[in-house]
Amino acid sequence: MQLAGKRAVVTGSNSGIGLGIARELARAGADVVINSFTDSPDDHKLAEDIASQTGANVRYIQADMSKPEECRALIEKAGGCDILVNNAGIQHVARIEEFPVEKWNAIVAINLSSAFHTSAAALAGMYEKGWGRVINIASAHGLTASPYKSAYVAAKHGVVGLTKVTALEAAGKGVTCNAICPGYVLTPIVEKQIPDQMKTHNMDRDTVIKEVMLSRQPSGEFATVEQMGGTAVFLCSDAAAQITGTTISVDGGWTAL
Repeated sequence: MQLAGKRAVVTGSNSGIGLGIARELARAGADVVINSFTDSPDDHKLAEDIASQTGANVRYIQADMSKPEECRALIEKAGGCDILVNNAGIQHVARIEEFPVEKWNAIVAINLSSAFHTSAAALAGMYEKGWGRVINIASAHGLTASPYKSAYVAAKHGVVGLTKVTALEAAGKGVTCNAICPGYVLTPIVEKQIPDQMKTHNMDRDTVIKEVMLSRQPSGEFATVEQMGGTAVFLCSDAAAQITGTTISVDGGWTAL
């Protein structure tokens, strides 16, 4: 197995992109820690299900990524990690002059600061082993912008900057750091938005997807969580050992426009 003997921590991974990445890392042989801010029987059952499906050792550890001490404690509770995927994120949409301060603070804390805190806790162990992979899930909005998403765009641009600094500090130590920049990915959250968009625009499902949701994604297709996971697995491979400090867009051509 490609990643046998490696331990991966994936933040914000009990659904969506994070869950897709966790599954693919487990399929590649890594031991995986999945995470969210909740601590329900369903969360632990999800870890058990992934373990059963893949044969990997999979655990669930609760940690609130808005709290620095819990970000760092997650890495300690995991026993350190060889692969760190900073995926946790939230969103809020509003004009700058109307953007709630508490929403701004929460988005920056979860989408950006958490990646700093988990990385700070994980890097020393990676350096000691002489091998590590930090993968930050940014966004097409880490490279471009849209109106009404000031906090999200600012945080994701920050993630790209943090990625570059981490890569430079880790250079020559066997540790790489890169950012995956997804466009629209068909997650359960996105899937739930489709009926509302159909009603709002008085369009059928296919038209809403093509003309509203994917209007900026030239491929006209959603990316999948499996593709995000496959990209993460590639970045952990020997083939990607000299790929560091950069962004990989999985956005159907969005940022090529």
